[in-house]
Amino acid sequence: MCTQNGTVKKTTISSFENVRSTGIIAIGLKDDDKLISARITDGTCDIIIGTHNGIACRFRESNVRAMGRTAAGVRGILLQGDDRVISMMVIKRHDSQVLIVSERGYGKRTKFEDFRLTNRGAKGVISMNVTQKTGKVVRLVTAFDTQDLIVITTNGILIRQPISAIRTIGRNTQGVKLIRLDEGDSIADITTIAHEEQDDDSNIENIQPAEGELL
Repeated sequence: MCTQNGTVKKTTISSFENVRSTGIIAIGLKDDDKLISARITDGTCDIIIGTHNGIACRFRESNVRAMGRTAAGVRGILLQGDDRVISMMVIKRHDSQVLIVSERGYGKRTKFEDFRLTNRGAKGVISMNVTQKTGKVVRLVTAFDTQDLIVITTNGILIRQPISAIRTIGRNTQGVKLIRLDEGDSIADITTIAHEEQDDDSNIENIQPAEGELL
């Protein structure tokens, strides 16, 4: 589990075997914090925490000991200023890539190994060069060539594109313009799904990548 303020926590699945209809506590949260991600792991994974301001911290899952349900957890990343966590990735395969998309439709793929392994609770490294043009980072997800990217905008537009069509570039870059957004629109969230060919009458609009130079 990971919170907006950068706290991480690991709890065994067996701790949730007897869940009441009213629910049970999974993590002890402070008043100014909230849970943003919960993932199942096998105990041997790498974790990447990504922030709104384009910072990412990679560390071994083994650096986080298992705790009881009501425990608050430990520091996963040291946040700077008004930054906040927006994603937690669980890396199970070292051939995976990190897909990053920003509020204003910029995106890129970056190799997993480009994110330097650090200790839990470190400041992290740059994941995207965030500028006024790109907007802040919306989400970081694990990506493979065999998947499609699904994007939804704040105006309710759903868009789909093969991940293989997105450039693979370094961490300290802005990425490329993936999507032309209408004025006032922005990216709300993204996810990945298995790639499939789209029928002509598909209700999902394919992305028309915007022309532009690599930044």
